[in-house]
Amino acid sequence: MVPKRIQNYISTKFLDLASSCLSSDFTFIIEERWQAVLNETFRAVEAYLPTRIGPFTDSLLIGSNEPLNPSAPPKQRIPVDCKIVDEFHGMRLEWTLRNSVDSNKYFPREKRYFRLNCKKGDRDRVMQCYFPHIATTAQWILNQRETLNIYTYDRESSVWEPTVFKHPATFETLAMEPEVKQLIKDDLDSFVERKDFFEGVGRAWKRGYLLYGPPGTGKSSLVAAIANYLRYNIYDLQLQTARSDADLRHILTSTTNRSILLTEDIDCGTKVSHDRAKDQEDNDEQQNSNRLSSTDPGVTLSGLLNFLDGLWSSCGDERIIIFTTNHKDKLDPALLRPGRMDVHIHMGYCTPAAFRKLSATYLGIKHHPSFLTIDNLLQNITLTPAEVAQQLMKTDDPEAVLQSFIQFLEMKRNLRDDI
Repeated sequence: MVPKRIQNYISTKFLDLASSCLSSDFTFIIEERWQAVLNETFRAVEAYLPTRIGPFTDSLLIGSNEPLNPSAPPKQRIPVDCKIVDEFHGMRLEWTLRNSVDSNKYFPREKRYFRLNCKKGDRDRVMQCYFPHIATTAQWILNQRETLNIYTYDRESSVWEPTVFKHPATFETLAMEPEVKQLIKDDLDSFVERKDFFEGVGRAWKRGYLLYGPPGTGKSSLVAAIANYLRYNIYDLQLQTARSDADLRHILTSTTNRSILLTEDIDCGTKVSHDRAKDQEDNDEQQNSNRLSSTDPGVTLSGLLNFLDGLWSSCGDERIIIFTTNHKDKLDPALLRPGRMDVHIHMGYCTPAAFRKLSATYLGIKHHPSFLTIDNLLQNITLTPAEVAQQLMKTDDPEAVLQSFIQFLEMKRNLRDDI
């Protein structure tokens, strides 16, 4: 006598097998992550499907994140469980977005995935023609996007949360030496165009920039100008949000290709300085010597370096990694090696050339008799571009602004001489 439980199990398996054999449908599953990194196919489908919304779509997710343009039409996204029907080369293709929560009781994460139903006989054509069509269309959509996003990591939900990024900084408005700006633009152009070179020499397709200098010298503005120039989204990484090296890997591999990974003021939020081994007096202190954060002691310097140029650096393409610091001399030399931070850019005090750019931007004046006096004064005092910009915004009268600025510079010089 076969036990009832065994009978039910055999019956269920038989029905599943019969249903599979008799069904004429086939299902593709496209998960958000693929082998520990973001699934580029999922991202392509996410960009493509809103263009296929039709009159028979039963629900839509709409919203707007443009407070400065309240009359702008809301953007459309695909809600969970919404069915989208697409037709391609005579095939009927039904899409549904689903989600689930993994079983990790300590750090549960939401898992999103798309289900694509088609006829079994169309499976090969979907693989060979339809998915490449989606990838090509999605790339065009992403290249044509009008707005960029800046992402911050939500530790509670374990996802990157986007916010519209509309920073006005461009290379044309930056108060920097023209030669330095051109060098940066040439380096960015070379990086974007040399995918085959990076593959040929066996290096990950990424580029590291270290921006260093006093506060107010334009480091954040340069990051914004790079993002606007390349049309890359920004992922603003706060290392303190990671609980461990494994958590840091998950955070970093959740970023997309063709993006900027930014860590600002790395000298303030981390312990990656020259003296990280200075006060080690016992084994316990030595084990904690390269911890990146006192609040998250599980994140280590070696964990970050492994993503910069270790085995994990190959996870993702066309990445720009930018660190900013006010004190380059305090950083651990291990962070500064070529292959990690490839280009070091000093953001210094305001020069005559930088002042002329600020004058053209804020006052609309490119030439003025008072510029010679201002040039001579700037040679003898230290002033950040942010301080200069603040002075140039005092009034709408350009002549009054320039005279006031000269008085300000003379006051700064006199204070310096009195010390």
